[in-house]
Amino acid sequence: MRAWQVTGLGQPRDVLKVVDVARPEPGPGQLVVRVRATAASFPDAMMCRGEHQLRPPLPFTPGLEVCGEVVAIGEGVEGCQKGDRVLGAAVLPFGGLAEYALMQGVATFPAPAVLDDAQAASLLIGYQTGWFGLHRRARIRPGETLLVHAAAGGVGSAAVQLGKAAGARVIGVVGGSAKAAIARTLGADVVVDRREQDFVDVVKAETGGRGADVVYDPVGGETYRRSTKCVAFEGRIVLVGFAGGEIQSATLNHPLLRNYSVVGLHWGLYKTRDPAAVAQCHRELAAMAAAGAVRPLIGETLRNDEVADGLQRIADGGTVGRVVYVP
Repeated sequence: MRAWQVTGLGQPRDVLKVVDVARPEPGPGQLVVRVRATAASFPDAMMCRGEHQLRPPLPFTPGLEVCGEVVAIGEGVEGCQKGDRVLGAAVLPFGGLAEYALMQGVATFPAPAVLDDAQAASLLIGYQTGWFGLHRRARIRPGETLLVHAAAGGVGSAAVQLGKAAGARVIGVVGGSAKAAIARTLGADVVVDRREQDFVDVVKAETGGRGADVVYDPVGGETYRRSTKCVAFEGRIVLVGFAGGEIQSATLNHPLLRNYSVVGLHWGLYKTRDPAAVAQCHRELAAMAAAGAVRPLIGETLRNDEVADGLQRIADGGTVGRVVYVP
């Protein structure tokens, strides 16, 4: 089969090469799918550079989020059969930027019929992270104010939709007028173009000085530090990534004196520690998709010769919504 492989660490456009490799075979608890769509992600780009906590041995094929057709099933996998259209998490080194991918049975679910292949591939990590972040970690409540950074990106756009579905008032922060328009179409009640406005001032003005009850931060660095200036009493800042390049660093006297919480979220831990919760989360997301409450935002699709450049644009922060590989 043809696959995009990383043979050395570096920028995606420099290290991703097309190769011919053997199709993977499923082990216990695994299945193989013919890839219909793979949602490329910032973690994929980080793995190319060797900067992610997941460091698969070289060579490997990136692509963590896959929608595919089941072609082989390993021992112990239940709930699916050959020919099923599914979405789920790939098992590296056989990721989804290839003709076939290896997937985890515990993190593979039926693809909702209302979503096309690109949308289905995009319903996994970003939306599960948003659901666990807002509901399990932040315990968001109807009527609260939710501040979402990078609100037009793959992760942030999911949080905007999930926040609205939870009954929150959503303030989305973006960079540029084009992204601001997208955040509005996603349902954000207030949109802040960080190039034109200070989101701290806007949040305080919109909440009568009280601040945001929940802050969803996939950016880190200065964005996190500024967020601590506009989080409400007993507010919660959810750390879900550091796409800005600088890992969040907390000065703990500040939450102590201001009575707010800083909580982390690594969705991958739930796959091993609470797989039943992951399955339940998918059922809720599928129901929301069927009701039209969530719909993954697809910014662009990539064909075979466009993968390396597409992943580079993700690494450089120049994309909107999800970038999806369609073989």
